[in-house]
Amino acid sequence: MKLSTRLAQRGRKAKSSPGTVNLPVVRASTVTFASVAEMDAVQKRFDADEPIPTYGITNMPLRVAFEEMISDIEGGHRAVTLPTGAAAVSVAIMATVQKGDHVLVTDSCYGPTRRFCDRTLARFGVETTYYDPTIGAGIAALMKPNTRCVYLESPGSITFEVQDFPAIAKEAKARGAAVIHDNTWATGVFFRSFEHGADLVVQAASKYPGGHSDLLLGAVVANEKWWPMLRDTSRDLGQYASPDDLFLALRGMRTLEVRLKHHEESALEIAKRLQKHPGVRRVLHPALPDDPGHAIWKRDYLGSSGLFGVELDATGRDRMAKFVDGLECFALGYSWGGYDSLVAPANLGRYGRVVRPWKGGELVRLQVGLEDVEDLYADLERGLARMKA
Repeated sequence: MKLSTRLAQRGRKAKSSPGTVNLPVVRASTVTFASVAEMDAVQKRFDADEPIPTYGITNMPLRVAFEEMISDIEGGHRAVTLPTGAAAVSVAIMATVQKGDHVLVTDSCYGPTRRFCDRTLARFGVETTYYDPTIGAGIAALMKPNTRCVYLESPGSITFEVQDFPAIAKEAKARGAAVIHDNTWATGVFFRSFEHGADLVVQAASKYPGGHSDLLLGAVVANEKWWPMLRDTSRDLGQYASPDDLFLALRGMRTLEVRLKHHEESALEIAKRLQKHPGVRRVLHPALPDDPGHAIWKRDYLGSSGLFGVELDATGRDRMAKFVDGLECFALGYSWGGYDSLVAPANLGRYGRVVRPWKGGELVRLQVGLEDVEDLYADLERGLARMKA
């Protein structure tokens, strides 16, 4: 089946009564059994890794449906769902390491990923080294005998560097390290992580899978080799998503491809216009031909999303605030991936830049939603005029 058909059809194996198109939300902690024999039989199937309910936190129909859907779209074996994207990051990394290990993490990673590595992993005796996202095959020089994980986020969530994923994965696998990819920016619609060498893929499903800015959810998809460790780590940490959020996310997945294509088209149009605006020094968008990561993006990606960076022709937070404050179509807020447009100043001190300190103008991140392009660009033009004035 083609992608659009799979998005409409997958995750509908379970039957509801009455036979509704969408599975109903089941809020339950306890699953009851008719007899000891039935309980034993179900437990035996559960122990054999069959997705069958034994308790409210595992294998309820909505959870199984969403996990089947996200696994299919990302191209992996099986998935677990977590209450947030940050939880998905933590569980994915924890599944690959133990005390005394070393991990390599891209310096352009999501802020909570860095905090988890610097605080919690360090407390448990795991060392983290941050690498230049443009390093490619040169990552081999950073690997140690105890390197167990290489964590990629491509493009970077603030400065949008595109990594040479196949080259990095090749070096990692040659040395026995697991390859984890945060694929939230592109999703499996626009980037096939497992085909490029990933072992585990992280999705902050609050973003494009949910699509409506009304849920918190994370997912990790594993290949067959890493599935047992991922499954056990998630269960041992007691990390499970709520049925209400799973219902909303499964609904959002039905329109994922349609929405992403609209985000892509609108964001590219606005990015191209901003490139020509005198109030903008640079646009950080890998689908633009003059972007440093464009060649790799064009080689490996099937499309681009609605998130990109803009370096303003201004220095100083006060001048940047003149641009942001007063925007009408772009709300000021964190997160992204919903139907709504957002703007967020980039606090590079918080997110790091260990390898290559930022020396440019004020940087903001734009999430282009589903509004009309002309309205969105006019809003940005007025903001740039305020900044210049």
